[in-house]
Amino acid sequence: MKNLFLRSIASLAAVAAIFALTTGPAIGQTAKQAPVAKNGTQPKTSWGDPDLQGTWTSDDCIGTPLSRPANFGDRLYFTEQELAQRQSQLAKQQQNDLQESVAPDQRVGTGPPAHWGERARRPCKQTSLIVDPPDGKIPDLVPEARTRKVWLNAAGYEANNPKADSWEDFGYYIRCISRGVTGSIFPVIYGNGQQIVQAPGYVSIMQEMVHEARVIPMDGRPHASPNIRSYMGDPRGHWEGNTLVVETTNFLGNKTGIGGNGNGTPTSDALKLTERYTRIGPNEMHYEVSIDDPKTFTRPFKVAFPLTQEPGYQNFEYACHEGNYAMFDSLSGARAQEKRAAEAAKKK
Repeated sequence: MKNLFLRSIASLAAVAAIFALTTGPAIGQTAKQAPVAKNGTQPKTSWGDPDLQGTWTSDDCIGTPLSRPANFGDRLYFTEQELAQRQSQLAKQQQNDLQESVAPDQRVGTGPPAHWGERARRPCKQTSLIVDPPDGKIPDLVPEARTRKVWLNAAGYEANNPKADSWEDFGYYIRCISRGVTGSIFPVIYGNGQQIVQAPGYVSIMQEMVHEARVIPMDGRPHASPNIRSYMGDPRGHWEGNTLVVETTNFLGNKTGIGGNGNGTPTSDALKLTERYTRIGPNEMHYEVSIDDPKTFTRPFKVAFPLTQEPGYQNFEYACHEGNYAMFDSLSGARAQEKRAAEAAKKK
């Protein structure tokens, strides 16, 4: 699906500009330690709620795996030496991006220029996005979930090169429909902007990629009827001190999974997400989501990572359907292959 990637990323028109440094969790901090807002860093809205407004990005954890590699065991954070190595790698990547931007004709390779995408500006201190269970592994699937079809994503299409029988062979992200809640905030190669806007009684979150918009009531109203369901579910929010807590239910089942861009085994209609947004500094927020789906996973689990505000960072238009020539090309290409195969069979 390289064509989709090229055209989709081009539709962003620009990438984030200059980024500033902020601090992250201390080395050795355990997943059970809740972040605490620093004195003087928790602004309030004019009506008295904690002010989380602005555009936040999960770019610093680009490339951090959802499930922890086995060699790290129960270790959630990198050592100082490992972080220094990763910082050196980021510095080298930044230099390569700068060189490509000023001398694009000297670029090596056939993919898009590196500076078209986004990258971490400081090393992510976590060895995995999953922080609970302690081994950082995604829980096993229940028997019912093991039979669900896992749709093709861009990487899977390129790796497996299957024949596209129908548009329904592709995932909802590739079809420009939805990435789901977690797929919309987990860090991926680009498009990680989360714009938060508040008003009395409401919090709205606008995701850059596939331009999902979540309007979250904060007035204590109950969830909608279970008969009313959607890709992004039915959110309800409340404050616990300075932490925004968002509980989301009423999902459509068998649509998107828990993974970057909504990939992975699709979740069920029993899915419940509990998100926690805690501002822990002028330009840093701790994000955490508890995932509970008894029809999909053998136990609940938790994902957490930092979000940061960066100078000049803003959401750009993501014209997915308008640039999604890859879907048409994949289907028409498969039909052309079938036609050639049929003609070759007649000649035998």
